[in-house]
Amino acid sequence: MIRAFYAKARETALLMVGVPSYAAYCEHMAERHPDHPPMDERTFFRDRQEARYGSKGGGRCC
Repeated sequence: MIRAFYAKARETALLMVGVPSYAAYCEHMAERHPDHPPMDERTFFRDRQEARYGSKGGGRCC
């Protein structure tokens, strides 16, 4: 129960600072891009930070 609370609190905190859910990303990749392997969690976090604060354009695949 504590572990589930911690996971939900972490997800909420990440959403508050603009980082989408890694689990939701993995589900999206499995459903819409099954031929492409998903990024690992660390790469996903860096990619989302770069998309939000970096200079390269875009941030969504579709």
